[in-house]
Amino acid sequence: MSPSWPRTLARGGVPFSSIGFGAAPIGNLFSAVEDEAAQAALLSAWQGGVSYFDTAPYYGYGLSERRVGRFLSQLRAPALTISTKVGRLIGPGPAGAPVTGEYAASGAAVFDYSRDGIRRSFESSLERLGRERVDILLLHDVGAATHGARHAEMFKMALDQALPAMAQLKADGACRAIGIGVNEETVCLEVMRHFDLDCILLAGRYSLLDHASLHGVMAEAQRRGVGLIIGGPYNSGLLAGKSAPGATYDYRPADAEVLRRARRLYALCAELGVDVGAAALQFPLAHPAVVTVVVGLRSAAEVRQALERIATPIASSVWQALRAAGFILAEAPTP
Repeated sequence: MSPSWPRTLARGGVPFSSIGFGAAPIGNLFSAVEDEAAQAALLSAWQGGVSYFDTAPYYGYGLSERRVGRFLSQLRAPALTISTKVGRLIGPGPAGAPVTGEYAASGAAVFDYSRDGIRRSFESSLERLGRERVDILLLHDVGAATHGARHAEMFKMALDQALPAMAQLKADGACRAIGIGVNEETVCLEVMRHFDLDCILLAGRYSLLDHASLHGVMAEAQRRGVGLIIGGPYNSGLLAGKSAPGATYDYRPADAEVLRRARRLYALCAELGVDVGAAALQFPLAHPAVVTVVVGLRSAAEVRQALERIATPIASSVWQALRAAGFILAEAPTP
């Protein structure tokens, strides 16, 4: 499977390569990445045929966007698809405060789904990216898993202010498509019932190991013509290793049952002579609603590995064996 495949959004006509560059890791997600290593990763992806790059203000409190912007500034008229996100306002952290949280970078992020907050967030993103517009604008992390007891309040603000503000930016030509970028299925269904989206970036909810969302958000998005950008195909690192599962799942330590199932998957794939990571990247792309799979990448070596995995031929007998072993639902499409 080539990294350059022409799938486009039904609404907006935005083109995608089969895999996209997820730029959270070069925002120093969990550990620091040197500037030149980040640039090498971005360049390696572009040279390898990756044409979709996804970033966000929250990734390193602006660091990821600045690094993507530096990369873009060195290309001449690049035919790239760029997405970023709104919903948080980024600023400096308190003076002398220790670096905490997911990102090994200093800064602060405050949720703001107001019309003014969306425009301020977007304008700051354009400045960091060095662009006058982006292709896709996503509302970041709306949902009960993020907002807890404030979900109803924040969801109403998203519907009443954030999404209409994003629709106006699209009408003004500042972006070509709008959607949401989330880690949970329920909120996707909630938003689609109330607002016309062009696309959804859904992380970790449709993967080789867990595709219970097949009859929910996947089916509904297909019915409505909403393009699905699948993030987290390795389930937060669980399926990234060559010979054994990683220790994390859904951005936290994997529990015993998840690890047991992952080890069974690795053992079966070893018998079949197939790389689990290759199967994990290629599986979501078989669904007709999916336009691309976004892989979090932090180095040129990781980029090369992802490009090799997406291009690795996998026999139909492998998919049949995975289905027979209960890893793939009977109704789930396979490559």
